[in-house]
Order: sequence, then structure tokens, then C-alpha cells
Amino acid sequence: MTDWPTWRQSPLFPGTESPEFQGALTTLRELMGDLVAFFDDKGIGSSTPPELLQEAMQRYCQVSDALLPVRGELQMRVTTDSRDEAAQSKTSELNRTASTMATLMTRLQRSVGLASPEALNGAFFGSHGFFLEKSRDASVHQLSPGEEELAAELDLSAGTAWSRLHGDVSSQLLATLTVGGQSKTLPIAEVRNLARSADRQVRMEAQRAEEQAWSSVEVPLAAAINSIKGQVNTLCRRRSWPNPLAQSLHQNNIDQATLQALQQACQEAAPRFRGYLEAKAALLGLPKLRFCDLLAPLGEDQRTWDYPEAEAFIVRNFRSFSERLGAFAEQAFAQNWIDVPPRPGKRGGAFCMAVRPGESRILLNYSTDLDSVATLAHELGHGYHNLQLKARSALQRQTPMTLAETASIFCETLTMDQALREVSGAAKLHLLDTWLQGETQVVVDIHSRFLFEQELFSRRQDHELSARELCELMEQCQLQSYGPVLERGNSYAWAAKVHYYSSGRSFYNYPYTFGLLFGLGLYAEYQNHPGGFPERYDRLLSETGMYSAADLAKRSFGLDIRDSAFWGRSLEIIGQQIDALLELASQARA
Repeated sequence: MTDWPTWRQSPLFPGTESPEFQGALTTLRELMGDLVAFFDDKGIGSSTPPELLQEAMQRYCQVSDALLPVRGELQMRVTTDSRDEAAQSKTSELNRTASTMATLMTRLQRSVGLASPEALNGAFFGSHGFFLEKSRDASVHQLSPGEEELAAELDLSAGTAWSRLHGDVSSQLLATLTVGGQSKTLPIAEVRNLARSADRQVRMEAQRAEEQAWSSVEVPLAAAINSIKGQVNTLCRRRSWPNPLAQSLHQNNIDQATLQALQQACQEAAPRFRGYLEAKAALLGLPKLRFCDLLAPLGEDQRTWDYPEAEAFIVRNFRSFSERLGAFAEQAFAQNWIDVPPRPGKRGGAFCMAVRPGESRILLNYSTDLDSVATLAHELGHGYHNLQLKARSALQRQTPMTLAETASIFCETLTMDQALREVSGAAKLHLLDTWLQGETQVVVDIHSRFLFEQELFSRRQDHELSARELCELMEQCQLQSYGPVLERGNSYAWAAKVHYYSSGRSFYNYPYTFGLLFGLGLYAEYQNHPGGFPERYDRLLSETGMYSAADLAKRSFGLDIRDSAFWGRSLEIIGQQIDALLELASQARA
């Protein structure tokens, strides 16, 4: 693991004290100052002539692009070493810039809302038509200019600060457990990896140790989640949103009809997922599953995926789809854009972030199993999406979570589908189970997180929830979503999931389900009509910030995402995987 690549080999700047970084920071500050002065001098936020509105939008995009590498460098440091106090301090400073940008965006949206649509014509406004449409909708839900500015400034000491607290606490959290008669103290990310152990005693001990570790920090994390959700409730009410979900749908470029069609299809597919979980319990020799059993491996896979093997496998399979996708992956590996191994102080999970237009960095916590290979392919998909957006302006690149998962799911499916073709017998059973684990997480577990957040927002209107109440609610929602096959949940998932700790993005859950099934729907389209698909697919990715999700799907591939039948076809792909696993399970028991 010590030989695996890290971001230290691919810094954007030699260091945060280097002349190069200081120069980029100075340039950003100057551009930011000029932008604020322009908005103030030209009265952006009130009725604005079209030529000034266009210049305001162009200047805003310029600052957004200058912000990317500075923020990227700091994120590369604080997410891999939360004890880097210098980077943490500069991140805090940069958050003020982001807060100012948020305030300016509300002013820009207000000016758009006041402008006559007929006056905003020409090529520039035409290419930013969807931004203008969303801005008009958003302007209806704005507070007064002074209140919006105050809300953005206070967020630094409220939602943003609570979010940072969660990141710092979770990245430094250690858990002590006994494995093989030896006591070990490990970072929480490494303990989570033990959920994939074939030994149930190890899995149960890992969940016990993880829950004990989270319970030791439950008081500050309960304060954090209550404060964030309370802030969102208050601002939604003041901005005349019916509820936080309505605001989330607007942010994610979908409507209630689309969400209802998605959830209806998932509910209809629930018996098939439960059939998979019942078969898994039987193969494990268990009457029911505990949460720690959900990721337990089935079948046998003697292969370990050392990181260089994963690189070669992904490049080969990406090239089978298109030369451009394969070349992108090769570049990411060659230039060490990926921080691979887990280590103390490093944030858990995985993510991809744009650090310049078209250039990304990826964080992993890699272990030598196929699931980590799938995660790597997933995050590279995000990076490829960023590449397709390179030629777009910052306002055209504002892709919602629902569509941000499109390329990642497609690339993950491409990789896993190929892996499935290369195995048989017990190895095939293992691979199908690995694949279905992830899909079950995104459809079934994500629904439990949606139910939890919806109820959390409702209860938070009346009172702050104690850690005990949060734990009880979390497990109740898990049992409701998984059904009777689940004997015991993971009551501290509310503390472990970073997705709950954002004041700017609520309901960081159903968009993953949307992304999985939308990506699978596109993959089915690719299988049925491969001719010319890569070119249409690249165009779709480049336009994800330029249309609503429904319009984009209809425009690119003639798909109707407000019809549950579309989502049903995507779920049928998973259903076929479940059927294949059930057949192998039957053979194994015979």
C-alpha cells in the first residue's frame, strides 16, 4: 500500500506557502474584489441592462474558474490529512470567498428574474437559456438582498462550520477491535472495510467497534446534524419553499412527477431485492441478515486486485467503449491524479473533484477487492464527465447530483459487466453478489436514508433530536426499507454518512438512485443501439448543466423519465442479475 499513488505525487502547487500558490490566491482575491465592485457599481441585483447582465455572468464564470485550483489544492490537503492546520486555516479563508460567490449568485438570479425574457436574446443568452430559466424560478424564493447576504455570511459560522466539524471528527476517529485474538486500533475507514470479511465474527466485531467509536462522538455530531437541518428548515420557510424536498428537486433539475415515477418503480422492484437478500442469508447459513452481513462475500474469488492490475483492467475496458474514455483513464493514472491508500487522518469513502476545467483529482480508500475496482471506475467516470464539460462556461457546468452520477454509473457498469463475462461458477457468484451489494445499497439503503432525512426534517421543526432518537429513527428506517430479511440495522449510519452534513445540499440520497438507474438505462440503450452511441453520450455529458433532466433525456435519447416504465426497464437489468445469482445459489445448494 505504501507504493500506491498519492496526491503528493501530483500537487497542483508545490505547497500552500509556495510563490505559485500565493500568486494564484492573490489573483483570485483581485478578481473577487473586481467582481464585487462591478456588481456594486452596476447595480447587479436590481433591474439590469442586458449588456451588463452578460458581462456580470462572464465575470462570475472567470472567478469560478480561478477558484477551482486554489480550492482543489486545499481540498487535496485537508481530506488526506485533517491535521494540516495551515491548509485548514486557508480553507476557512476560502470559504468566505465561496460565501461571497453565493451572495453574488443570488443577486445575479434576482437581476435575471427582473429582466424581460424577450430582452435577453443573442447567442450568449441563448446558450445559457437553462441557467436563465432556473434563475427566474430561484428569484421567486429569495429573501431581500440584505437578508440573503446575511444568510450567506452566517452560514460560515453555522452550516459550513458544523459540516467541517463532522469532517474533522470523522477523519480522525479511531476504533479499537479484537481480530484473531489481537487488539487493534484502526482508522474508521479501515474498520468499515472489514464489513467485507468472509468471517462473520470479524464483521460483527467490526460493526460493534464502529458503533462504539461513533457513540464516543455522538454528542457533537448530533449537535451538528440538528443545527444543519434546523438552519435548512428555517431558510426554506423564510424563502417560501413548501419543504426542503421541494428545494432539493429544484436544485437537482427534476420535478415531483419524476421522483414519484422513480420511487414507484423501486417499490415495485422491492420484492426482487428482498429475494436476493433472502438467498444471501441462506447461503451464509443465517435465518436473517444483520447490517454487518450485507457486504459479506458469497462464492469464492481467489483473485486479489493489486492496484496496478486494476489500472490495466479499467483502461482496457474503457477503450472497448471509446478511445477517448480509455485515453482519459490512462492520463489519470500516468499523472497520479488519484490518492489511493487509506491512512490515518484521511477522509473515508471516495470522491472526484474538478480542479481545473477538464482536470480532476480522485480520492479512494482502496483495498484489493473487486468492489474497490468498481469504485475506481465509478470515480473515473466523474472525471470523464468533467472532461466533457471542459468547453462549457462555469454557469453551463452546474450539473445537479441527479445527472452528476450518469458517467460514473455507466463506467462502473461497463467495468463490472466485463468482469462478469470473464468468470464462471463460484467466482461468478462472488462477482454478481459484489455487484448487487452496490446496487442494493443505492436502491434499498438509499431509500432508508431518504426516509430518515424526510422524517428528521419533520421532527426538527419541533425539537432537537437526541443521539438516542437519531439512532432509533435510523434503524427504524433501515428495517422499513430492507423488510423482514434484516434482523438488525446500523443505528449510527446518521453519524457515518457525510451526506447529511451539508446546509447547501439536502436529500443527498435519492439522486444516487436516479443516477444509478439513469446510467443503467443509458447502458441498456448502448447495448441495444451501439452505433454512434459514444458520440451522443459525450454530447449528453457536455450538456448536463444546460437542460432539465427530463428535457436532456428526451433530447439526447428520446427517453421519458416521468414514466415509471423507464425506471422499470433499468431495474429489470438488476433483476436479471438477481435471477442469475439465484440460479447459481440454487446450484450451490444442490
